[in-house]
Amino acid sequence: MYKLLILSVLALAPVAAGATINASGESFSPEKGLDLARSFDAQRTAILQALADGETYSEIGAEERRQVRASLDRIDALLNGVQDVNQLSERDKVEVFNEQERINTLLTRAREDSRLVCVREKKVGSHRATNNCQTVAERRRAHEQTQNALMNNRGVRLPMAN
Repeated sequence: MYKLLILSVLALAPVAAGATINASGESFSPEKGLDLARSFDAQRTAILQALADGETYSEIGAEERRQVRASLDRIDALLNGVQDVNQLSERDKVEVFNEQERINTLLTRAREDSRLVCVREKKVGSHRATNNCQTVAERRRAHEQTQNALMNNRGVRLPMAN
């Protein structure tokens, strides 16, 4: 039994190692952000695909989407014909760094706002619990609308019932 367990662990080790190697490949990872130490072209393609899929960055606005694309274009123009970021002038390095930070900030905020949060709750008048799933941004908007409605109705006097 013990030998069978060791053999199965050894058989699965290359599969797990391959998954780790593939996960740290050259493409873009939303958790890590844009990293110019890796292939920019692969990351740019992955970012544009993530923006287009409608899920990863579902809460990003049109203006932020335009800013990310513009920053990617500026970085691409600065890196054109250069093998490494270190070959750029100091001024260009600063500009590339600023564009990289703008992209990472916008995508991080959009990804956090796009995160889905589910709450199990009972509806009023029912004993059945249901799942209510909304993005973080949808929950924030609903909270703000409720707060605004309460503030607007605070000065309104309701007629007295007889």
